[in-house]
Amino acid sequence: AHLDTANMPDPELVIRTSGEMRFSNFLLWQSAYSEFVFLPMHWPDFDGETLQSALAQFASRSRRFGGSVK
Repeated sequence: AHLDTANMPDPELVIRTSGEMRFSNFLLWQSAYSEFVFLPMHWPDFDGETLQSALAQFASRSRRFGGSVK
């Protein structure tokens, strides 16, 4: 309730560009159950086709929201 994002839904997908494999505490608490896609390109090169590819990766994943694999 004390976070700046308290009235916003948590992100389901976080896309990280530039080839970095970290997210630098960006929305640390809010992204606890988010899916991550790490891309080797820089933000200016990110386009609609890249977004569609990231969304396809996201759609193909089995989300467990912290639960164990059964």
